[in-house]
Amino acid sequence: MAVKNYKNIELPAKYVPKKSEPYMCPEQLAYFYRLLTAQKDELLHDADSTLSAVRIGDKFDNAGVGDESDNAAFEQEMTMNLRMSERDNNLLKKINAALERIENGTYGYSVVSGDEIGISRMLARPLATMTIDEQEEHEKRG
Repeated sequence: MAVKNYKNIELPAKYVPKKSEPYMCPEQLAYFYRLLTAQKDELLHDADSTLSAVRIGDKFDNAGVGDESDNAAFEQEMTMNLRMSERDNNLLKKINAALERIENGTYGYSVVSGDEIGISRMLARPLATMTIDEQEEHEKRG
């Protein structure tokens, strides 16, 4: 069952979820919602910067400026920027999926078994979707 009021909860400045609290209580959900939203905002800001760099690079490339060495370095930098952008897009998809799980009340629970993933694991890896044992088994199967 989804908890709707987590978006409006005032948390103490140094709040960190604790094992002693009820698992995925509104305060914990608020904490993870804010954490994931901040990561999403940062990725979107970085994506805007990368897009601007690619556009500037396009203009530079089309102008035919520079020697072969400059052009090779430029192409390498653009390739790296595009790879980072692709990685960021994948991360953004995972963040959006986690935010959706918060909204529908399944955040912090395994997508495999429905078991609690655990607050320690969620703090270490807020995008986790499986318990440690399930994740290890998944990686073994490769």
